[in-house]
Amino acid sequence: MDIYMQLFVNSLQIAAAYILFSLGLTLIFGVMKIVNFAHGEFFTLALLVMGVTVPFLVGNQLSLELSYALSGVLAISLTLLLGSLIYKFALKRFQRDMTGSFVVSVGLSLLLQGIFLEVFGGVPNKLPTLIEGNINFLGAFITTQRFIITVCALLVAVIMCWFIASSRMGKALRAVSEDHEAAMLQGIPYRRIALTGFIIATFLAAIAAVFLSPVTVSSTIIGSDYLIKGFIAIVVGGLGSIPGAIIGSVLIAVLESLGGYYFDPTWATISMFVLTMFVLLIRPKGILGK
Repeated sequence: MDIYMQLFVNSLQIAAAYILFSLGLTLIFGVMKIVNFAHGEFFTLALLVMGVTVPFLVGNQLSLELSYALSGVLAISLTLLLGSLIYKFALKRFQRDMTGSFVVSVGLSLLLQGIFLEVFGGVPNKLPTLIEGNINFLGAFITTQRFIITVCALLVAVIMCWFIASSRMGKALRAVSEDHEAAMLQGIPYRRIALTGFIIATFLAAIAAVFLSPVTVSSTIIGSDYLIKGFIAIVVGGLGSIPGAIIGSVLIAVLESLGGYYFDPTWATISMFVLTMFVLLIRPKGILGK
């Protein structure tokens, strides 16, 4: 029984990060009707900034906790700046253009990876542990640090779901996602709403990186791995569906956890693609796609 609870807890840890990442991808697709293949670089930038600034601040006699906090604010701010620039000078011109946005976002992803490699170097970096200790959670053991990260990530996801479901801005985002022309006829400023949705998605990628920075080895290409899994999650759950993105993320996390335990990470990855093909054969628009 304990081993199943341990696998459940492991899946929950993995799912928390994937949910934040896939929510951003789904939000961009819902509002702009594009898939942003440069989304992973937002995650990468925030993680790389954390990897540089935390050791710098600790070396200047700041406490580890304060160093993490200040670095997190800087990482999120720089990532939001990058997201704003990419929207304004690139993706804004390709809204609802899947082909054009695909070419531009893939090109931007490769460009940013090269810039990151030049600026930050190619050596992987691991930050010091922020919180020591372990927790026995319903018979499963998890480090205190990972437990807090998981709770915080899930809390952000819950707040985001409430925001989209209940707030005025969230309703505008959903209206634009359903029919942008009808939304504009009702007085909703489409371009401003699209920018807001893109910035929120960028924020979700950045805060996911900040949360994971104490337990993740940073590199200039780490965002690509999260992009692939986040993309699989939204395809399985249904493009543009927020509940679908959550369900897809949980399924991917469970496959990764079970496959890694019973087989190996390679088979876990293969099983994700098998699941994707199976779902698309049964439900071409995903589990909750319309």
